[in-house]
Amino acid sequence: MPRVLRLAGSLLGNNTPSDQIVYKGIVVVQKPSSLSVTDVGASMVANAANFLGMGITLQLISSTAIDSSTNTGKLSKPAALEKWLLSPAVLFGTDEVKYSVKFTVDADFGLPGAFSINNGHLNEFFLVSLTVELPGGGKHVEFPCHSWVFNSRAYKTQRIFFSNEFYLPADTPKGLITARYNDLIALRGDGSGTRKACDRIYDYDVYNDLGNPLLNAAKRPVMGGSKEYPYPRRCRTGRTIFIGAETSGLNLLADYYIPSDERFSSVKATSFLADGLKSLTHGVLPILKTVTGFKQTFRSFKEVKGLYDQGLDLSKIVTAPINGIKTPFQLFNQLNADTGNTSFMKFPVPQVFKADEKGWMLDSEFAREMLSGLNPMVIEALTEFPPTSTLDSAKYGPQKSAITEKHIVNFLEGLTVQKALDKKKLFIVNYYDSYMPYLDKINSRQKIYAYASRTLLYLKSDGTLQPVAIELSTPYSQRVFVPPAAGQIDWLWELAKAHAAANDAGYHQLVSHWLRTHACVEPFIIATNRQLSKLHPLNTFLQPHFKNTMAINAKARKSLISAKGIIERTFSLRRYSVEMSSLAYKGWRFDQEGLPADLLKRGMAVPDATSKGGVKLIVEDYPYAVDGLEIWTAIEKWVTDYLEIYYKNDASVTSDPELQAWWSELINKGHADKKDEKWWIKLDSKKSLTSVLTTLIWIASAHHAAVNFGQYAYAGYMPNRPTTTHRPIPEKDSDEHKKLLADPERFFLSCVSSKMEAILCLLTVEILSSHSAEEEYLGQRAVENWTANANVKAAFVAFGEELRKVERSIINRNNDPALKNRVGAVNVPYTLLYPSSANGITVPFIFML
Repeated sequence: MPRVLRLAGSLLGNNTPSDQIVYKGIVVVQKPSSLSVTDVGASMVANAANFLGMGITLQLISSTAIDSSTNTGKLSKPAALEKWLLSPAVLFGTDEVKYSVKFTVDADFGLPGAFSINNGHLNEFFLVSLTVELPGGGKHVEFPCHSWVFNSRAYKTQRIFFSNEFYLPADTPKGLITARYNDLIALRGDGSGTRKACDRIYDYDVYNDLGNPLLNAAKRPVMGGSKEYPYPRRCRTGRTIFIGAETSGLNLLADYYIPSDERFSSVKATSFLADGLKSLTHGVLPILKTVTGFKQTFRSFKEVKGLYDQGLDLSKIVTAPINGIKTPFQLFNQLNADTGNTSFMKFPVPQVFKADEKGWMLDSEFAREMLSGLNPMVIEALTEFPPTSTLDSAKYGPQKSAITEKHIVNFLEGLTVQKALDKKKLFIVNYYDSYMPYLDKINSRQKIYAYASRTLLYLKSDGTLQPVAIELSTPYSQRVFVPPAAGQIDWLWELAKAHAAANDAGYHQLVSHWLRTHACVEPFIIATNRQLSKLHPLNTFLQPHFKNTMAINAKARKSLISAKGIIERTFSLRRYSVEMSSLAYKGWRFDQEGLPADLLKRGMAVPDATSKGGVKLIVEDYPYAVDGLEIWTAIEKWVTDYLEIYYKNDASVTSDPELQAWWSELINKGHADKKDEKWWIKLDSKKSLTSVLTTLIWIASAHHAAVNFGQYAYAGYMPNRPTTTHRPIPEKDSDEHKKLLADPERFFLSCVSSKMEAILCLLTVEILSSHSAEEEYLGQRAVENWTANANVKAAFVAFGEELRKVERSIINRNNDPALKNRVGAVNVPYTLLYPSSANGITVPFIFML
């Protein structure tokens, strides 16, 4: 025992020699939001470990003082945390807990630039920060950490954290060169082994875990690695490969691996998002499937409205949760705190339905949502008439659309079609090529019937859009529908709009949302952590925009886009859903993902150096684009200002080995199926780097906000955005048409999402549309001490001020009655690009970074 006590004394830095000095520090940790009995036991063991000198120890690494024996930065003596005690605050609180620490260092130690940490406890803990006070008072060095630290036996090398001073590789202080290199090596791994929860390793793999090779109904092709199914790469987990597919073994509820620092934090609101999808798939869905009538369709719009007025009584079917999987009863009580302890599933009223219960049916609202709804990045200017497909006519029928001038000329305010084209007044939302290859397979299924749609719109003199024709096609069959006379209702036209909306809903979720803002971003996250050191100025610069993305992606692979997952159960594409996103990825180009380039590609803008983003809009009242270009300009300015601080010239970009390795790996491994494309931007100047970073931040923040946070507002009312269609549209004067006319609402609702499909979608979009308590907004940082650079801080303040100007501009535009596309008859102001928000499902909406 005396020998152990002497060890503990040396760790605490007692009896400091005269040629050494003491640096005082404060360590901040955060315990999990709730501890189980085993966690309490672990805390008790942790206290015993402290007594034995086996608790948490830290060791400073000098930036400038070199140890001649190792040619690396000098080390302090190991220092143990003081007062790591069992207390109510540690056991039951979620607040941060502070501990003091004293480092004994040589007198010439100088500025600490990093520290290593050893955790002797059985449990991991969340390390928030270390602040070291330098001798003489007044000056200190900050180490923002925000990382899970597991027992040291989990790591092959020591955990290392760096201060908030950033350096390009060539400028790295000599004392930190080895630490910088070793930390990157640890994050890359060696490409082998099954990943464990404690691992920090980032690596690449294809999407080979979406199906089950043992079940014919659940077999799914591998996404990525082939010409037939190209796809971005995901994070490698190293699980067992069985018949070409990766499996989780017998534990079907086990979470998929992601690096430990990509896990959701301990904040309760975010942890709900983490387990909500799991509960939906494994807890709610099996129960709802047993309820009589849930597989049926709604019979009237009044019955749909009942979801928000009365709710659904689940008191007779709620069962106890298994292994932490929530029942419908628990899930709804947690989602909707205001419902109280009730057995009724009662949904919040969606904004699109709240002000005017019939407003969603108006043609003007149908068209407005293409500019300011959930998916405003698909509409494009029509450049040829009739529109033409690129698909093989031998397989799918005529390439040219069946829409003629006769169909639409009466809606063009006296113009001919050619004049309307010349004046850039005709637009199209075109899903013909996206859906047509799957229709025979889809429509061969029982109770599913879908079309491939082309929707033509005309820009009226008042600045609003009017739908003038909808073409619905199946192989070798084309039908054209046109609007009825003003003031009349044609239910065939209403059904045509519903089918077009269902096409849009599928493409929105699988391409505009999942593919472009989640799947395509994950390789950037992996490459950033593998190739850009934590000391690199771009690593910390980008991290907030990646927050929670890998965690959500892993949940999506398990519960949303997997075989028999929520998407396949609720969207018309069913088992071909992810295949359609692979088809879209064939046309994906990173250089066209930025807003200005995207608008130019779709013909929605023309080049104009005097306008924001360097483009002039064809439709002046295009809320997504108008607000987006202001956001884009602010992001671009912030990126430019930041790069000016660290990159002095173009040569410093080309000579940055970590940056060049990042870009090369992103192309050749992260987007390996696209590596031979000629359009990839060459990272050879500050201008090209600005373009790359602005585009990446745009995708991860503003684009994502535009397609995600309005889901409940618009898709929360199923008739407005059905995800599935079940019946073909009747031929005029047929028996089916007579049934439609006899009871229009019931027939309409029999064609679109069933109760089961609608409720699953409502639950899913309510979870996805919610904002957590720890949300980071564009222009804000949750980690206040993320940088020590005064110039960076000043530039970031200027960025925040610019975004507040954007907020005021958005409010002013929404209050301008002349801008008719911003609010519409449903009275839902366009706020999806408003840079801040409260928690929950709110208006205005926010960026998720």
